Amino acid sequence: MDLVPALEEPLKKVLGPPTAKVMAEHLGLHTVGDLLHHYPRRYEERGQLTHLADLPMDEHVTVVAQVADARLHSFASAKAPRGKGQRLEVTITDGSGRLQLVFFGNGVHKPHKELLPGTRAMFAGKVSLFNRRLQLAHPAYELLRGDAEESVETWAGALIPIYPATAKLESWKIGKAIQTVLPSAQEAVDPLPGSLREGRGLVSLPEALLKIHRPHTKADIDDARARLKWDEAFVLQVALARRRHADAQLPAVPRRPSPDGLLTAFDDRLPFTLTDGQRKVSREIFDDLATDHPMHRLLQGEVGSGKTLVALRAMLAVVDAGGQAAMLAPTEVLAQQHHRSVVEMMGELAEGGMLGGAEQATKVVLLTGSMGAAARRQALLDLVTGEAGIVIGTHALIEDKVQFHDLGLVVVDEQHRFGVEQRDALRGKGKQPPHLLVMTATPIPRTVAMTVFGDLETSVLDQLPAGRSPIASHVVPAADKPHFLARAWERVREEVGNGHQAYVVCPRIGDDEDEPKKKAQEDADKRPPLAVLDVADQLAKGPLTGLRIEVLHGRMAPDDKDAVMRRFAAGDIDVLVATTVIEVGVNVPNATAMVIMDADRFGVSQLHQLRGRVGRGSAPGLCLLVTEMPEASPARQRLGAVAATLDGFELSRIDLEQRREGDVLGQAQSGARTSLRVLAVIEDEEVIAQAREEAVALVAADPELTGLPGLRTALDALLDEEREQYLEKG
Repeated sequence: MDLVPALEEPLKKVLGPPTAKVMAEHLGLHTVGDLLHHYPRRYEERGQLTHLADLPMDEHVTVVAQVADARLHSFASAKAPRGKGQRLEVTITDGSGRLQLVFFGNGVHKPHKELLPGTRAMFAGKVSLFNRRLQLAHPAYELLRGDAEESVETWAGALIPIYPATAKLESWKIGKAIQTVLPSAQEAVDPLPGSLREGRGLVSLPEALLKIHRPHTKADIDDARARLKWDEAFVLQVALARRRHADAQLPAVPRRPSPDGLLTAFDDRLPFTLTDGQRKVSREIFDDLATDHPMHRLLQGEVGSGKTLVALRAMLAVVDAGGQAAMLAPTEVLAQQHHRSVVEMMGELAEGGMLGGAEQATKVVLLTGSMGAAARRQALLDLVTGEAGIVIGTHALIEDKVQFHDLGLVVVDEQHRFGVEQRDALRGKGKQPPHLLVMTATPIPRTVAMTVFGDLETSVLDQLPAGRSPIASHVVPAADKPHFLARAWERVREEVGNGHQAYVVCPRIGDDEDEPKKKAQEDADKRPPLAVLDVADQLAKGPLTGLRIEVLHGRMAPDDKDAVMRRFAAGDIDVLVATTVIEVGVNVPNATAMVIMDADRFGVSQLHQLRGRVGRGSAPGLCLLVTEMPEASPARQRLGAVAATLDGFELSRIDLEQRREGDVLGQAQSGARTSLRVLAVIEDEEVIAQAREEAVALVAADPELTGLPGLRTALDALLDEEREQYLEKG
C-alpha cells in the first residue's frame, strides 16, 4: 500500500542536505511528516513582546523585543593589545524587563548597523549570567520590519509561531522550512475514525496542521490543538488497549494459596494488623493471581505505605501454590536491603530445609552481580531445584545462566529505573508467562498512570501504617540567612544527643572522576554542586565534630556499601553523608533527621522519596532542605511546595506541572522519546480519559483495526522501533 508518500518524503530532498542534517541531528526530524508535527511552542503577536523577566537560565530562548540602546566599547585584550578589541552591548526591552546582548570582535559590525534604538526583532540564543545579569552572547536575530518585505510574508498574519529550536537552527529558520512543506499537509491521512471526529466536533487533520503552523486567529490555534491532542491521546490509548487485549489472551498458571500454608503462617506471626488499604490491595492481587491469564498490575503507594509487605504476601501466596517468586531491585544496595527485611519479616519461615526452620518454610536467596562464586553457585542450584521459593536480586537474575524450577510471579521494584528488556528477559524464564507486579514508590497522577502504565491495572496504597510519625519539613535559605544553616547542624547534634541518627544528602560524590574541572571554570558564577566527600570532611572538622560520620555513595564496592548500611542500621554511625543511593527502600527507624544540601538540584519526587527515609519509627522526623537560591526563584517555590505537604500525589502533580511532561514519560518509557507534543498529561485529564474509553470500545470490536488504515499508519509511526519494543515487552 502506498500510504502518505508526500509525508514520507525525506527532508534532504525537500530542504537540501545541510538543513536536513541539522534537523535530523538536533531535532530528530527526518521526513516531511516529522517536520509538520514539529509544532510551535507558543506564538508571539506583532504588537506584543515576550516576558524577558521570566527567562530560564542556560536554556535556548527566542524573544521578540525592541532595542532600547546600543553602545560600542573598545578594550585591550591578549588578541588586541592596543585597545583595538571591540564589544557591542545592546539592551533590549519588552516592557516586563531588560536583557543585555553582547557581540565581540568582527561580529560587531552588522548588528551595530542594524540594531538601532527602536528597532524590533526576534533574538535567539542561550541565556547566561554575567556580572549577576542575564545576557545573550552573540544571539542570532531576525529584524521584524513593518513594510512589505519578505520576512513579514514569512510570518503568516499577525501571529508569529515560535518553534522549539536549537543553537544550530533558529526558530524563524524552522518556520521558513515549514512554509516549504506545508502544502503536503493536504495529503495527511486521518487516523481518527470519521464517526469519532464528527461526534467530538474536531477539524480534519490537514486543517489542523495548517491552523497550527499558520493561524490567523487565536481560535485557529485552539481548534488545531484540540484536534492534535485527540490524535495523540487516542493513538496512544489504542496502542495500550491492543496490548491489554493481547495480554488477556496469554495463558498463565493460576496460583491460589493453600488454606493453612505459608501465607497463613506468615500472617499469624505479624506483630501488627494490616491496614484496610493493604487488605484491599492484597485482595485485588490475589484475585488476579487466581486467573488463568497473567496478572499485570501496578502497585503504587505513598512513601512508607507498606508496599513491600503487600508484595511479600503475594510472593508467599505463589510459593504456597507450588511456584517461585522473583523480586527485581534496581541496585545492589536495595536488593540486599529487601533481602534483609524479607528474611527478618519471615523469621523461621525463611529457613526452609535448615535446622530450626518451620515446616511450611521456604528458602529466600539473594542473587547479585558481585556475589562470590560459591555463594552464587548455591543460589543458582536452589533456584533450579525449586528449593528456594523466593529470590531477590538485581538484573543478575536475568542472565542466561539463571534457571527457575517454576517461576510464577515477578515483582519489579521501582519500575522507572528498570529497562523494559530486563523485565522481558525475566518473564521469558517461566514455562508460561509469569504474573507481574510492578511497584513504584513515586505516586503517579491518575492520567499519567493511564498514559505511561496504561497496559497495567493499578492498585493504590494511600494510608500509612499505624506507628508512622509525621515529618516536619523546612526550607533553610543558606545564602539569605546563614544562621539558619548553623541552627540546622545544631538540630542534627540534638537528634544524635537524644539517641537518634541523621542523614546528610549531597548531589555529587566529589572524587576526581566527577565532572571535568573545565565545566566548573565555565560556570564561574554557578558553583559546582556540593559533594559527599567534601561535606563529610567539613562536618567532621566543623559543626559535627566528635560525632561518628561515614559516607555512602554509588562508586563504593558493593560489600563496603552493605557494610556501611549495616553499621548505620545497627546504630554504630551517627551521621551518614550520602548521595541519593539512599533514596529508595532504606529502612532505619532510628534515623530521625535529614539535611538535604543543594536541595534545589533535586526533583520534587526525589525530595519526597528522600524525605521518606526519616520518621519511620515512633519518633517524629525532621527534613531540612538547604538551598542558596533566592526567595523569588521557581526553585525556592518548588522547595516550599515540598515543605508544605506530605501528600505524594499532590507533589507529583506539582512536579509534572513544573517539568516538561517528556521527562516524566521519557523516564518511564526507558528513555524512549516521548510522543506527546501537544497533550499535557495533567491539563488534558478529560481528553485522555475519553480517548481511553473510545479506544477500549474500538479494540474490543475490531482488535486488528481492519477498517482503519489511517489509524494503523499512525500506530506504526507512534510505535517507531524503540516504542514498539517498549510496548511489546512492557
